[in-house]
Amino acid sequence: STGLTEDQKEFQKVALDFAAKEMAPYMAEWDEKEIFPVETMRKAAQLGFGGIYVKPDVGGSGLSRLDTSIIFEALSTGCTSTTAYMSIHNMCVWMIDTFGNEEQRRRFCPSLCSMEKFASYCLTEPGSGSDAASLLTSAQRKGDTYVLNGSKAFISGGGDTDVYVVMCRTGGPGPKGISCLVLEKGMPGLSFGKKEKKVGWNSQPTRAVIFEDCVVPVGNRLGAEGQGFTIAMQGLNGGRINIASCSLGAAHASVLLAQEHLTVRKQFGEPLANNQYLQFRLAEMATRLVAARLMVRNAARALQDGREDAAVLCSMAKLFATDECFGICNQALQMHGGYGYLKDYAVQQFVRDIRVHQILEGTNEVMRMIVARNLLQG
Repeated sequence: STGLTEDQKEFQKVALDFAAKEMAPYMAEWDEKEIFPVETMRKAAQLGFGGIYVKPDVGGSGLSRLDTSIIFEALSTGCTSTTAYMSIHNMCVWMIDTFGNEEQRRRFCPSLCSMEKFASYCLTEPGSGSDAASLLTSAQRKGDTYVLNGSKAFISGGGDTDVYVVMCRTGGPGPKGISCLVLEKGMPGLSFGKKEKKVGWNSQPTRAVIFEDCVVPVGNRLGAEGQGFTIAMQGLNGGRINIASCSLGAAHASVLLAQEHLTVRKQFGEPLANNQYLQFRLAEMATRLVAARLMVRNAARALQDGREDAAVLCSMAKLFATDECFGICNQALQMHGGYGYLKDYAVQQFVRDIRVHQILEGTNEVMRMIVARNLLQG
């Protein structure tokens, strides 16, 4: 909490308490039984965590990107997978709040902020992941409607959520031909693939989202035709901060688990905590965690202030924090020895849940490309 305002310390405390009481005791069960903890998330929404950086006039909390990062880091200490879904949900609501017209904002945002309804972000396709601008899902304009055909892959919440923010092609090839439509579950022609079996992130379902002559009113388009790619990328800048923040929470929890284990576990007649090599590794873990946290919070401030370098700072923070925090969690597992590989010990779940953060919201290879391009154009 160093450097935080009194309000931010209070947000952090509320989120940490919620994580400790409402999430951590159930984290293993949600993972094992693949439970989507809807009621727990609705409790979090009562604290204002359903639309953290959404404007208050439609039910949001109106907080800053830094406030949001602090909250997601704290919640992630209780269950990284569930918090990561909440971060995606928050990104979707922000997109509707920011790019939607007044009718759209008032129609969608209040029920999403309260988490009466849940949202999913639909960009990735079976044939377009990192190359998002090559997406093929098409939306043909017919009078006052669009007719969608295509599919999306790896969609968090897919099939269990109510609102789908979908990037689709309304024009020619490339980013300028992409528009953004908001779909609602139950629309004719909208269906879902099988529930994917994943290494981690098991407290949130993942499915393909399929469009077969799916009819969507033109009134469900966010922004103008051709603005979709811009909307997607602006959303992802915040999404990268959010997912980096979830990584911080997992690493923070893992450092504490390692610290406790080193104190309790004895080998060769003394606690592991007396071993200088392990002391040094623990010190390195804590140092890397603090460095990553500072990078993420710096990028969050830049995004909030609308700075010109915000996008590249978000990419740097996502790259650094997700790589470093995975290394921290993995080292914590190693310090547990054989126990770390048992599902009775929480550290292995943090390792499994955090691994995908290096892939989604733009792979870390793409983050390197963004940073390098910025440097070489400079």
